[in-house]
Amino acid sequence: MSNAEVLKELYTLLNENYVEDDDNMFRFDYSPEFLQWALCPPGWLSQWHCGVRVSSNKKLVGFIRAVPANIRIYEKVKKMVEINFLCVHKKLRSKRVAPVLIREITRRVNIEGIFQAVYTAGVVLPKPVSTCRYWHRSLNPGKLVEVKFSHLSRNMTLQRTMKLYRLSDSPKTAGLRQMERKDLSMVKQLLNDYLIQHPFTLDTIVLQRSTGIFAHSSWAKASSSVTFLGLRTATAFFKSHQRFSIGFKSGDCDGHSKCSSL
Repeated sequence: MSNAEVLKELYTLLNENYVEDDDNMFRFDYSPEFLQWALCPPGWLSQWHCGVRVSSNKKLVGFIRAVPANIRIYEKVKKMVEINFLCVHKKLRSKRVAPVLIREITRRVNIEGIFQAVYTAGVVLPKPVSTCRYWHRSLNPGKLVEVKFSHLSRNMTLQRTMKLYRLSDSPKTAGLRQMERKDLSMVKQLLNDYLIQHPFTLDTIVLQRSTGIFAHSSWAKASSSVTFLGLRTATAFFKSHQRFSIGFKSGDCDGHSKCSSL
């Protein structure tokens, strides 16, 4: 992933062939910089970035990646890998390229002594270990309705919808500021204290009082292609707090959430 040309090839493959909605109107449009960040976390291995190329012209037509992950299951911590970015060119969907990629990444992970993996899917597969629900919070409902990302509710006009989702010009929570390097140790402790409450368990915002950091929230910025336009979203990545709720006011997203705009 240090090779800019290879990264551009991967970006093109995902941009043209990755996850779409049922109507084929929206597709994730991860930037090369986002992919660099997502593919190379601490402990990543280059051999866990697995691709398939056409023998004649060397075009990249398939990809899958694994990254190391320590997963806590109740009181035990298991070393696993997280599987993501499984993508096969649309013209090869019937050629069973995906099973080949899955078998190969399994083999490469097994070589490193790891025999369990976690992954997510939009459908219910046998024996899910966890489920997740997320919500959308519209930031620019006018544009979202225009590109058919969302629709007006019954008896709702566009004007009323825009008024309902309008945000204040400044944060309503006192002490909100951008995270700095000096905050790392306190944020790490805060996040670990929050995660340990759950039986199965990544630019960051922190909330500061005189006693130190007591809340933090982070958002990963991503885009989706909308025919010829681009739909920008901010996805809640990490959120933890001490007896305090941070975020926008009424109708805001929480938990595993997305805020959408254009």
